[in-house]
Amino acid sequence: MTIREAASQHTSGLARLILLAIGDIALQLTGETNETDAQHRLETLIDTEGNRFSRSCILVKEDRGRLAGMILCYHGQDAERLYTPIVQHLRRKSGPDAVAIDQEADSDEYYIDALAVAEPYQGRGYAKELLAAAEDKARALGHRKIALNVEHSNESAHRLYLKLGYQADKEITINRKPFRHMVKMLG
Repeated sequence: MTIREAASQHTSGLARLILLAIGDIALQLTGETNETDAQHRLETLIDTEGNRFSRSCILVKEDRGRLAGMILCYHGQDAERLYTPIVQHLRRKSGPDAVAIDQEADSDEYYIDALAVAEPYQGRGYAKELLAAAEDKARALGHRKIALNVEHSNESAHRLYLKLGYQADKEITINRKPFRHMVKMLG
């Protein structure tokens, strides 16, 4: 059981886990109308450097060589650059006025965009391990603050984040739904 940077053999599984983590936001960000097409678009994005879903932004948790979970992170100051390829794709697909991407990350934080553990591996503490790995990576990169957003309806995740030291600092809207923006200062 290990956590490491994502590799090419993880692409398909990562796309499924990202869909699990962000749900209908994946449809918004891919411009697709169903999960199958969104998954295919996510696979392309994962395999393409320089966007918010790039493999280089993802740490994976493996259990006996199998993908068990993932955490997708980047610094908020990089968000606009990482969102640009997605905005360009959406404009080509739907026209210049059809693009609306919500600002999820603040410029002064290392941002956890998505976290998911595959169903067979849930309840084993892997989400905590992935969060700890993201915090370690943020510290190693010299960042002092880490943040994430949790949908109001996801009370179990909210409780976990509180238990791990994250505190809500504001409310934001993503894809027309309310989210708690939660931060943790890193020592």
